[in-house]
Amino acid sequence: MTGTDEHRGMTALERRSAFSLAGIFSLRMLGLFMIYPVFSVFALKHLAHATPTLVGVALGAYGLTQALFQIPFGMLSDRIGRKPVIAMGLLLFAAGSLVAALSHSIEGVILGRILQGAGAIGSTVLALAADLTREEHRTKAMATIGMTIGFSFALAVVLGPLFDTWIGVPGIFGLTALLAASGLLVLRFLVPNPVRSRFHRDTEPVPALFRRVLTDGQLLRLDFGIMALHLILTALFVALPLALKESAGLDSRHQWFLYLPVLAAAVVLMVPFIIIAEKRHRMKQVFIGAILALALAGALLMTWHARLLVVAPALVIFFTAFTLMEASLPSLISKMAPPECKGTAMGVYSSSQFFGIFIGGAAGGWVQGHYGIDGVFAFVVLVALLWFLLALSMRQPRYLNSHLLAIGEMDRAAAERLAGRLSQVPGVAEVAVVAEEGVAYLKVDPQRFDAAAVQALVPAAESA
Repeated sequence: MTGTDEHRGMTALERRSAFSLAGIFSLRMLGLFMIYPVFSVFALKHLAHATPTLVGVALGAYGLTQALFQIPFGMLSDRIGRKPVIAMGLLLFAAGSLVAALSHSIEGVILGRILQGAGAIGSTVLALAADLTREEHRTKAMATIGMTIGFSFALAVVLGPLFDTWIGVPGIFGLTALLAASGLLVLRFLVPNPVRSRFHRDTEPVPALFRRVLTDGQLLRLDFGIMALHLILTALFVALPLALKESAGLDSRHQWFLYLPVLAAAVVLMVPFIIIAEKRHRMKQVFIGAILALALAGALLMTWHARLLVVAPALVIFFTAFTLMEASLPSLISKMAPPECKGTAMGVYSSSQFFGIFIGGAAGGWVQGHYGIDGVFAFVVLVALLWFLLALSMRQPRYLNSHLLAIGEMDRAAAERLAGRLSQVPGVAEVAVVAEEGVAYLKVDPQRFDAAAVQALVPAAESA
């Protein structure tokens, strides 16, 4: 890899790979999130046997199977190939969507949601993205996919009430099946075929490293954080559509009038906090402030959910904090995980997120059934305050970037010598050289990193 190679941009094939895989994520996420703002009202009115608890279970059920299957599916893709596993996952997702669309009982929708979650392709999509991009551009590809997920959530929350007006909730589930079918077309015709698939420990979990990740107190705090964040989000959407309809007088089909400006404002307000956290190295302070903002929003909704003049700013506060956390938590995982453990840490983190969705739906529904809408918002506040107490002991992260280096073939002794030399390069904070993968995983200080010195140590390295 020459100096010119290292700094050139992504190739057309890499850009196509990143955007087409982001498109698959987006099509899937749109279908999952469009029902959030409309399902509770619909289910209690139209589905047989629906109770608040079962409505919550239905809303969160896909998170359970998603958490259980995403890591095994990623490992399966190492054996049988990425595209077959992604195609199987999209077919399962489409089948679950159709089951939910055709169901007239809450039990049928729960089954459909369980099948949707069983199509757990997230880790496999990221592994395919790693196959299709060179090491020096992998972070850009992952960032493209990550931004797509955030945009899809915001768009889905706005589109859900609109599509409910046009085609109803069963129609939304049917549309979700069509979106999954569209994902299959994208996979077949737009996603390139990798020249070779290999294991990438920056995007895939290593079973031997699970114990190390699961005994790291700092990583466990972040795992609890993403679980709490999505627990809070799902519980909120168990109660919020009903609160807006029954207390604030805003019908679920018109709630997009509220969500659109709220989410637009939240995205704009999030940006300066991201800058303060990353550029001014105030990550922990901003992080803790965002948790308190979630608690404040929950308290406002608990007390004044019948007043739209209070609900609107409360939701701006909530979604500003939520989108800020969605951006910050993966960054914190990347900063705090040892370089060779990043994929394993992200796998546990993602599973924690999906378990949070399931727990939030089930617990939120149970709380609503026993303590009403006020009780759900109080539950949100309590979870946020517990998270705040755990986050207080989080250490300030080191502001390091991940850097991957293709090193070519070498034996383990040579890899150990290379690791020692790389650790002496200015700006290199951590090094893990994995000879069998032909990759060096580095954590570097971007202000001090001497890329030329690294290049001089690895003259035989090639672009992946």
